[in-house]
Amino acid sequence: MQHEDLRELFCRRERRSVARAREFVREALGAWGWSARADDITLCVSELATNALVHGVPPGRGYLLRLWLYGQGSALRVEVHDSGDGRPCVRAPAGESGRGLLLVDALADTWGVGRRDPGKVVWCEFTLP
Repeated sequence: MQHEDLRELFCRRERRSVARAREFVREALGAWGWSARADDITLCVSELATNALVHGVPPGRGYLLRLWLYGQGSALRVEVHDSGDGRPCVRAPAGESGRGLLLVDALADTWGVGRRDPGKVVWCEFTLP
């Protein structure tokens, strides 16, 4: 893997980190020429980062956003690493919240949750049309 095919951003546990994550993703997608699915990818990153911030990051910690291209640039993997417990799953929305993983499930080609010590990795993948 070439260095320019991998980008990482560590975000502290603060509200503005979600906006920074969106900006980071838009910059990377622009550099990689991935404008075709930029809105879907940015929305998924926003939802995953928000989930990490609200549910997965204990006080004093942060989360890692990792993007990488593979398949000769035809596929993109997004990962959000956090140190919180639990395993996120799609469920029925409750009021104004609970729609994040429904959106990820609808927009990404695939997604899932992996383990890390401590915590978890929530990931999604996209391919170019």
